[in-house]
Amino acid sequence: MSKKIVALLPMKANSTRVKGKNFRDFCGKPLFRWILDSLLAVEEIDQIVINTDAKDILAENGLISTDRILIRDRKSEICGDEVSMNRVLADDVDNVEADIYLMTHTTNPLLSSDTIRRALKQYSDELSSASADSLFTVNKIQTRFYTEKCEAINHDPDNLIPTQDLEPWFEENSNLYLFNRESFSKTKARIGAKPSMMVSPAMECSDIDTPDDWDRAVVMTHYMLEKGLVTL
Repeated sequence: MSKKIVALLPMKANSTRVKGKNFRDFCGKPLFRWILDSLLAVEEIDQIVINTDAKDILAENGLISTDRILIRDRKSEICGDEVSMNRVLADDVDNVEADIYLMTHTTNPLLSSDTIRRALKQYSDELSSASADSLFTVNKIQTRFYTEKCEAINHDPDNLIPTQDLEPWFEENSNLYLFNRESFSKTKARIGAKPSMMVSPAMECSDIDTPDDWDRAVVMTHYMLEKGLVTL
């Protein structure tokens, strides 16, 4: 039997640094529609769950529950900027059955359906071989790092080597997480006790948290629209 895959797309009404960003127009459509459309295009995803305190705003933007989209009212005790995202995810996991949970954010507008499929394939293979219990996407970085005291961390300033020969470091980019009920129960978090990483394409890795992030993502989106790499 095929595994049931549920995508978790938490969405709140207010944002601290970019006011109302989830519902603002972003290059031709509300920000939340970009990742939602990418998820809907992945046939392997059985259901998309939106845990939100903004059901009325979603309705104003033409989004209501369907046979494939479930909009859940966020409980008052897990509302607010100080609430850990893992508590919101725990509420969804407790109330929505699935074999595999995929979690992403509205702030990842350029994450493509192809990358989502690739992550699902890697995670399914790793589950089958018991080599990992969860997966998250990362940026691969090979550059010279220093501490705030100007101390070299990952290189020798007296022996410069090409950056491509430096040991790579991997940055969690908050674009995509895959886990199951068992892995979540062990850590109470979207990253399990035995995770794996997947490097996601650099052009897709926008994570809009600040006004500068928004502006950079707009520039990248216009470029990708011009090149036909994304569509409205």
